[in-house]
Amino acid sequence: MRQWIDTMRARLSQLAASRQRAARGPEDPEAAGRKKTFQERQAEARLAVAVLKEWSRIHLRRLAHLLHGATAENRVVGPASFLLVAATLGTALTLTTLYSTSYAVTVDGDPVGVVADQSVVDQAIQTVEATGSALLGYDYQVEGDVDYQFALTLKSDLSEERDIQNYFYGQLNELSDQLRAYEVSVAGRAIGVVKDEDALHQMLDSLKAEYSTQDTVSAEFVEDLEIGYVYAVQDLMTIDEMETALKANSTGETTYTVVQGDTFNGIAYANDMSVSDLKALNPGVDINRLMVGDVLNVKELIPTLSVRTVDHVTYTEAIECPVEEVEDSSMYKGDTKVLTQGQEGEARIEADVTYVNGYEREREITSSTTLREPTTTVMAVGTKEKPRTASTGTYRWPISGRITSYFGGRYIFGSYSYHSGLDISASYGATIKAADGGTVTFAGTKGSYGRLVIITHDNGTQTYYAHNSSLLVSAGDKVYQGQAIAKAGSTGRSTGVHCHFEMRVNGTAVNPLNYLD
Repeated sequence: MRQWIDTMRARLSQLAASRQRAARGPEDPEAAGRKKTFQERQAEARLAVAVLKEWSRIHLRRLAHLLHGATAENRVVGPASFLLVAATLGTALTLTTLYSTSYAVTVDGDPVGVVADQSVVDQAIQTVEATGSALLGYDYQVEGDVDYQFALTLKSDLSEERDIQNYFYGQLNELSDQLRAYEVSVAGRAIGVVKDEDALHQMLDSLKAEYSTQDTVSAEFVEDLEIGYVYAVQDLMTIDEMETALKANSTGETTYTVVQGDTFNGIAYANDMSVSDLKALNPGVDINRLMVGDVLNVKELIPTLSVRTVDHVTYTEAIECPVEEVEDSSMYKGDTKVLTQGQEGEARIEADVTYVNGYEREREITSSTTLREPTTTVMAVGTKEKPRTASTGTYRWPISGRITSYFGGRYIFGSYSYHSGLDISASYGATIKAADGGTVTFAGTKGSYGRLVIITHDNGTQTYYAHNSSLLVSAGDKVYQGQAIAKAGSTGRSTGVHCHFEMRVNGTAVNPLNYLD
């Protein structure tokens, strides 16, 4: 037994001496500064494994021989010998089953892990470089000098492939953090790229805040907003530049409903449009004959990124009075008169109101609570047939012709003046007709109007017909719509034969184009 131990000690001493010489390096001066190659380290590893296997083989055979001899001679193995054999066997089994030859991996001297095969590191690097190239948009390569040192390691202490990958992914992450920028796209269209993500989100929140109130329950962007990572960027925008780009207006279309007093020019001005632009959007509309209720297409300025908000509001709303009708044979059909005025009721309303860029788009009533019931209005309605001279409430053109001067400001006789009606071209002596039924309240000569007819209609509106050559009616006459009342001329202050047609509501001149059929 002692002989076996001495032999094993000798072999281990030889191996230790070999490793010390390897540690000191070659005696050859030319090789002193040379690193061992991977093949040389592999050769040393194979030598160590071979010695380990031979040592284990010999000790196992010695143990078997000892036990066999003891049995054959009926001898009892001594305690010391048995313990030595057991220890030797345990050491051999431990070395061969728990340990593995391995390589300690370093990058620029920093420990990365321990692997059983260099291919684990190679595969991890390939995976990370492929990911980095796809992410960054160029041929990415890991940095640093990868080195391998031979070792004998517990198999349980070997690094997993994902641990090696995570080290190199850490390099990629540090680089991507430095290069990463944020591209903003709206409805699939790239707007620009900024560097500061936090400042970008603060700016986007401020866009929503511009349209939010204390009643706002939600705020979101109308268009699909996307923020993506980019790395290969040539031009970066500042946050202020990005905000300006998102607020930049594009032109859309919406509609406008004509109300009393509107003019074509006024509608164009109110919507920041030229008259020609408004005409182009409404090719089928006669700008000289706008009617209350006409719907026009107008331009609408829409920002690149619109904000939709929903406000939950509470308010009170009037409840209309129910109407009870009572027939009155002394009144004309279509005429009404309130006999007893009811009192409106009141309701508390809760609603969700949707706005886009501050303009209401939808109102959903979520609850309605009656606070006060309305009372009934009693109204008399006429049943008597109207005479032919009764007003219809609509107005026809007094004569067919071209408009030579519109309502409003104009230059005439070398100076700027206000024109209170329309000038309609006519031939001398052409028939002028009543725009609607009513009573002639003036027929005669009146200053710059020349020969003038004024008709007062049943609703109090008055129509003027001026510069006539002759008059066909007298004050107090009842006239019907379309009845001849005068002949065209050029009396008074006039530049030629025409009909000056004027309308007055509550004594104030209004644009006739808003009333004429």
